[in-house]
Amino acid sequence: MNLIEEFNSYRAQMNEKIMDSDNKVIKRFFNLDTNTYADGAVDVKTKEMIGLACSMVLRCDDCIKYHLGKCYEVGLTKTEIFEVFSIATVIGGSIVIPHLRRAVEYWELLEQEASK
Repeated sequence: MNLIEEFNSYRAQMNEKIMDSDNKVIKRFFNLDTNTYADGAVDVKTKEMIGLACSMVLRCDDCIKYHLGKCYEVGLTKTEIFEVFSIATVIGGSIVIPHLRRAVEYWELLEQEASK
């Protein structure tokens, strides 16, 4: 199993376990997150770019992978992704650089997976 499949499988498996707990607060938070990234006055592509930049500044590798996957799904180009990376790096500073490295690696995996 490659890194992308492993991440997506683990995320889905654990989200299912979390939802099975039937905790009202957690379910409402997950729903809020889902609705936040839905198309609205701001389009999904822009929302995913914002989510990616924020995730990088907050240094959440799982969030970065998730938003990179979504950015890939909605058709961002490598040039657009690197602009998002530049915004996150300027806002977050040098502490973002290790996450930038892993983000570039994950983006390349997404591109490789799509070319198979």
